[in-house]
Amino acid sequence: MKNKKDLLEKFVEENRGHFDSHQPPENVWNEIAQSLSGKTKFLFLNTVIFWRAAAIVLFMISCYLLVDKFSPFTEQPDKTAWLGFTDLEKYYNEQISEKMALVSQYQAQTNLTEDEVTQNLKKLNAMYQVLKEEMKNRPTQDVRDALVLNLLVRIDLINQQLQKLDRPPVETKKQKDV
Repeated sequence: MKNKKDLLEKFVEENRGHFDSHQPPENVWNEIAQSLSGKTKFLFLNTVIFWRAAAIVLFMISCYLLVDKFSPFTEQPDKTAWLGFTDLEKYYNEQISEKMALVSQYQAQTNLTEDEVTQNLKKLNAMYQVLKEEMKNRPTQDVRDALVLNLLVRIDLINQQLQKLDRPPVETKKQKDV
């Protein structure tokens, strides 16, 4: 490696005069300078334009998302929300009526008073009425889903009440002693 370096240095020293004697024409340097400076400006402008455009697009997307998130009218009325709901409501209300009749009949036979489940059912019914008014004013799929969920929860509570009433009472120690 050192040998090659020494040979190159020796060659340059011996031929220095030949290297310095020739100069390229002036127009070659001008063309090189113009081509370099033109590409640099063009690339620089392209990157600046690109970043400006990207910033504008990002700003517009951010504004859209913020307006969409905080707008009070984000949900448009859904005309299809009512489709099939009346049939579902009728079916579930029939189920609730039948099961509530069984609960009322059993409570009348055993002289039981209203318990926590019955009170919860009344609260759910009140919430259902509020949701139904909301559905009339602004029908959306979310409100429809909330109404159906309310009906399902009421049916589940009634089923739990029926299971609780069907169980034989647990005998206490005092009852066994008598």
